[in-house]
Amino acid sequence: MSEQAQDPTGWLSGPRVPDLPPDPVRHAQERLLQSPAPPGQAGAAPEPVELDGPGRQALDWLYRFVTAIELAPAVAVHSSDAAGIVRFWNHACTQLFGIPSSHALGKPFRDLVSHLDQQAEFERTIAGIWRDGIAPASRDWRVETAAGKRLWLHSNHFPVKRDGVTQQVFCMEVDITARKQVEDNLSQAARVFENAHEAIIVMDAEYRVQAVNQAFTAITGFGADDIIGATLASLPWGEDDDGGGGFYDTIWSQLDGNDRWQGELSAMRKDGGHYTAWVALTTIRDPHGAASGYMATLSDISERKRAEARVRHQAEHDPLTGLPNRALFLDRMHQALATWRRQRDSFAVMFLDLDRFKAINDNNGHQTGDAVLREVAARLRGCVRRVDTISRLGGDEFVVLLADIGGVDQAAHVANAVMQAVSRPIEVAGQQLTLSASIGVAICPTDGSDVDTLMHHADVAMYHAKQNGRNSFRFFSPEMNARVFERGELEKRLRQALERGEFVLEYQPELDVGSGKVIGMEALIRWRHPERGLLLPQEFLPVAEECGLIVPIGEWVLREACTQARSWRDAGHAARVAVNLSDIQFLHGHLLDNVDAALAQSGLAPAWLDLEITEGAIMRGDHGLDDTVKSLRERGVQLTIDRFGTGLSSLSSLRRFPLSKLKIDRSFVSDIEHDPLDAALIPAIIAMARSLRLRVVAEGVETEEQLRFLRQHGCDEYQGFYAARASSRPDFNPAVR
Repeated sequence: MSEQAQDPTGWLSGPRVPDLPPDPVRHAQERLLQSPAPPGQAGAAPEPVELDGPGRQALDWLYRFVTAIELAPAVAVHSSDAAGIVRFWNHACTQLFGIPSSHALGKPFRDLVSHLDQQAEFERTIAGIWRDGIAPASRDWRVETAAGKRLWLHSNHFPVKRDGVTQQVFCMEVDITARKQVEDNLSQAARVFENAHEAIIVMDAEYRVQAVNQAFTAITGFGADDIIGATLASLPWGEDDDGGGGFYDTIWSQLDGNDRWQGELSAMRKDGGHYTAWVALTTIRDPHGAASGYMATLSDISERKRAEARVRHQAEHDPLTGLPNRALFLDRMHQALATWRRQRDSFAVMFLDLDRFKAINDNNGHQTGDAVLREVAARLRGCVRRVDTISRLGGDEFVVLLADIGGVDQAAHVANAVMQAVSRPIEVAGQQLTLSASIGVAICPTDGSDVDTLMHHADVAMYHAKQNGRNSFRFFSPEMNARVFERGELEKRLRQALERGEFVLEYQPELDVGSGKVIGMEALIRWRHPERGLLLPQEFLPVAEECGLIVPIGEWVLREACTQARSWRDAGHAARVAVNLSDIQFLHGHLLDNVDAALAQSGLAPAWLDLEITEGAIMRGDHGLDDTVKSLRERGVQLTIDRFGTGLSSLSSLRRFPLSKLKIDRSFVSDIEHDPLDAALIPAIIAMARSLRLRVVAEGVETEEQLRFLRQHGCDEYQGFYAARASSRPDFNPAVR
């Protein structure tokens, strides 16, 4: 029997009809029963076989069979010897497994085809054939080729014997992958049908029910026997008594033209219970486009409808206080405006913000804060009418819509009532808390005739109430809006100033009280405003803190001051540079990195940098602040408490931190000549500093008498106009006083 055709690369180019050899029986015998020499026995001659008449006829038949199956297009045929080595591999095997016979013959079959997790079972099956000489029942196997291709095969294995002894095991295999896929799809579809949470109803072209799944019974209470053969009209739909006629009238007419309908329906279960159903109907068409049937899916959406109602309430109300939220409040605002346009009924918008509420959260925890907000909401409800609307916008901000007010007097009366209600002590977890509120009021149409304008103006008025001492209410005025606009412009120009390099530093000398020698310079920021000229810190730094620019501005000051101090050192001036840190900057997480970067960039030694911080920063800091202060002092950086006496620091907090100096606020120094109390406080502060081993600096010294007083009581350093004013080119040798 001839070999299969091959191209020069060794791969099969396709089958060809084999040429018959002169002695086909002997050729078939050699092809089927002789194996290549085992490894290490090259050249071993096969055992000669004597062929009698019947044996010769059998082999002749076998030869013709092999010739036929070698080219069989649909059946893959291969054989293996007792060692599992492939001895026959027809063209269909090449097509099925993607392996040419030249690569398959002589190779272990398991190297060519894996039976995956059934490999052990497959090998036991083959071993049984060799052991018993009996062909097992055909069966399906899932295999993977050496190239990674996975197939389903229907396999028939049978032994080929000589003298009753199995010589090879032949296998005939058919690719049933496509059939298996169809079976899997059908099985999966059946599982989906039976296990779907939605009821599925299959109907014929006459709307008669052919099949329903288990979910249909679970939802409706009707079994398959109750509905199969009948129409859906037999089920109780809607709340009318027409036996389902309304169902057909409103739905099937729409389905005829659109092939699909879906919507909500009121329905009744078999036990009489009512529920809301979501029904989707689909027309099933045959290949010719004719309607061959219909399918309906049905879901019980009663719980969803109840959930939607809850969600709608949650979407329109604050979960903490139960008050209407911003969305519902704005809707009420639009309704009030529509009423005003029809009837000219005036109304008021009142913004309310709790004063220093953050401290309650910080000191007592958010649970206490939440309890306070709920109590405030309850008290606000008691201050307004049912026609009014109270809303919590978020945090500690509330807004009230006062409908149909007679005038500003009525709005003022409500604002006073709200302030009194909020100011009453609130008891939470056994402790009493006291609050106050800042309120802003805008009147329609005087202060605006649209939602955005009225809301904005009420917010502006509230902001001014806070700016003017809190615990008060303000009516909006155009002047307020002008000031807010001015602040907005200032914030915008501040951002540009940092980018354009409009900030400059001036330095005020710090002198030794005893010698009058300059021992330090305090860096003071100024802004060269393009239109307003040179601005002092108090004119723009509060805005910088509010809008988040204080940290980048503070970083610029730190870098610039360190660079200047290094140039002074290079010029022979032994003076430290003092840099003021805002509370925000001091408590910022990257302070140490910024200090290190400024020192490294300038080359200034840490001992020549003095950071001035406030008492408030010390008091507000957590235990992480201990590590920050410790790290700064370990670097050698000096730390000074600025404006001492104006904050709320305690002796224990001062002892807690390794500080360098205290700077007495100018308000104490300016009155020591006229106010006996201030004159008594300064020696006490100096004595306390001595006990803590801190140096003392007095700022704001403007007269000889003030300096003499400080010298008498042991003050170490001073600064002020008496010695020198701040300048971009400071004098290191001011006149000795």
